[in-house]
Amino acid sequence: MNDNAPPGAPGGAVPTPLLRQGLTQVELTWVEKKIEHWIRFGRIAQDQVITRRTRVVSFRPGAIFAFVRWASNDFGTVVSRIDVVRTVDAGHAYTTLPFVRPGGEILLRANGWPRVEQVLRAIDAVEGAGVDPCDAAPDHWRHVHNRIAAGDQPRDYTAERHRAWLQRRELQP
Repeated sequence: MNDNAPPGAPGGAVPTPLLRQGLTQVELTWVEKKIEHWIRFGRIAQDQVITRRTRVVSFRPGAIFAFVRWASNDFGTVVSRIDVVRTVDAGHAYTTLPFVRPGGEILLRANGWPRVEQVLRAIDAVEGAGVDPCDAAPDHWRHVHNRIAAGDQPRDYTAERHRAWLQRRELQP
């Protein structure tokens, strides 16, 4: 396998049979203290190691996951970002996102370490409430995005809010 091949090039990191299965693929790269892409939460349907530094994880339609990207150079951090994404079914509209194929519905987007850190604390709070973050209401992630973008503190996601979300989801067609 060619470590230097761009995604999509022969020997690159695009296992196309997964795309045909309707899965959303996320390319993860880990070069210690240079480029670090990882999944903070989400139920991975398939995981494929491409090289010792690159792998591709796949998610089923409707899955929610958090994708963290961090990069630095000799002068410090150049990218610090987190996206909470819901995958979509084939044929539905989506937003493109680097390293995510084909893309998804972006529920939350935060740039810069202070905001990324706030989102990570919000994820920890959801877990602290006994809820897997990928099961939390999509509206909660939109709320966290909007509050952080406005410079406010997001409301906590409680067990009561989660029960209300589960009941509302049962009523949806």
